[in-house]
Amino acid sequence: MPTKAFAAQSESSPLGPFSIQRREPRPVDVEIDILFCGVCHSDIHFARNEWGMTNYPIVPGHEILGRVTGVGSEVTKFKPGDLAAVGCLVDSCRTCSSCKQGLEQFCLNVPVFTYNGEDKISGGMTWGGYSEKIVVDEAFTLKVPTNLDPAAAAPLLCAGITTYSPMRKWGAGPGKKIGVVGLGGLGHMGVKFAHAFGAHTVLFTTSESKVADGKRLGADEVVISKNVPAMEAQAGSFDMILDTVSADHDLNAYLALLKLDGTLVTVGAPPAPQGVSIFSLLMPRRHLSGSLIGGLPETQEMLDFCGQHNVVCDIELIRMQQINEAYERMLRSDVRYRFVIDMASLKG
Repeated sequence: MPTKAFAAQSESSPLGPFSIQRREPRPVDVEIDILFCGVCHSDIHFARNEWGMTNYPIVPGHEILGRVTGVGSEVTKFKPGDLAAVGCLVDSCRTCSSCKQGLEQFCLNVPVFTYNGEDKISGGMTWGGYSEKIVVDEAFTLKVPTNLDPAAAAPLLCAGITTYSPMRKWGAGPGKKIGVVGLGGLGHMGVKFAHAFGAHTVLFTTSESKVADGKRLGADEVVISKNVPAMEAQAGSFDMILDTVSADHDLNAYLALLKLDGTLVTVGAPPAPQGVSIFSLLMPRRHLSGSLIGGLPETQEMLDFCGQHNVVCDIELIRMQQINEAYERMLRSDVRYRFVIDMASLKG
């Protein structure tokens, strides 16, 4: 079915109107009218081919929230009128050891990403959420708590699960001291989740201007990371630190803050390799790890948790026609803390 969208035609071209074809729903498919789509920094990387893997034209967007307009005859979780969400994945092999554990993001046969992925059903590449509608297998479609603001809930599908998953994996909760490095699109959700889990939450930021925001979002303490005495005062005291920074920075400074068996988890993606002193790990048996979104069961768990604790993203709502300006503002860190596109602006 013909569908309005916004696409990048090359790494140097701005995003603009584009028409794509969505498949006719199969018996297992859910058809969704997209209401809101979050803007992730990965969208910029792909639109501008900064990771060297973009297939043009590309329609970005993997923080999708909308209203169900149709369901196939075998669909059981949804009915027309329901809120539904789609995150970073729309398919996987479903048979490998990772998929069988509900870790579809680590599918050994390569998961099918929501955009710029190999479309195994229609052929060609998958198209993302910068579009008026999407058709997705029920197994990769998520239910959205109705008490959440749908626009502010959209970025939970990437920014939310990217920070929730490592918090769950490494046991954030009461009695734990959890650090969050950086207060951006990911970092602000890390602070919210650590606080909601009941952990003592410490934000690390280079910006004095973000101290008040950090505390408003749930941080018990805010440390200016350029302040050496303030950093030294935190040495050896953290169970886990979530590092959300995508710029070059000193990982050893944060490893030094971990207690015995503490873990520094990176979810940011700096462009260059980051140096780590082995002695930062040897004493006292510290761990350095990484994390990538979550599988479908954990993403649904995260959405349910957000519904129970009323956790959503801090957003700025924009029109589809403002996307190129939004990209430039993101690169200047001029957003608090996530852009979300009101897709009504595309349909009008």
